Amino acid sequence: MTAPIPQELGVVLVTAPDKTLAVAIARHLTETKLAACVSLLPVTSIYSWQGEIHEDEEWQLVIKTDLAQFERLETVVRELHPYEVPEMIGLAIAQGSAPYLQWIAAQTLPTGDA
Repeated sequence: MTAPIPQELGVVLVTAPDKTLAVAIARHLTETKLAACVSLLPVTSIYSWQGEIHEDEEWQLVIKTDLAQFERLETVVRELHPYEVPEMIGLAIAQGSAPYLQWIAAQTLPTGDA
């Protein structure tokens, strides 16, 4: 059975200070169906914080999800994340492969709806 494609499918960007935490967040989000998939990439971030310029090696999480769950996802990330202000940016998917979008939709169903 094909799942309907929610209009709010998207990606959420989050950075983590190290790979161990990035993996832990990614696993938790997929296990709880807040994400269908999380891709992890090493990145260098240059940013201003408290009046100073910082340059840090971080891990970028690219979280494929239903943005209708953004509030729940943000709550979980904040609980697991050490940063005072973690990156949390949701971007809508404008176009994509129908089978892939259907897969994201099916994987991010709230518990009990499957």
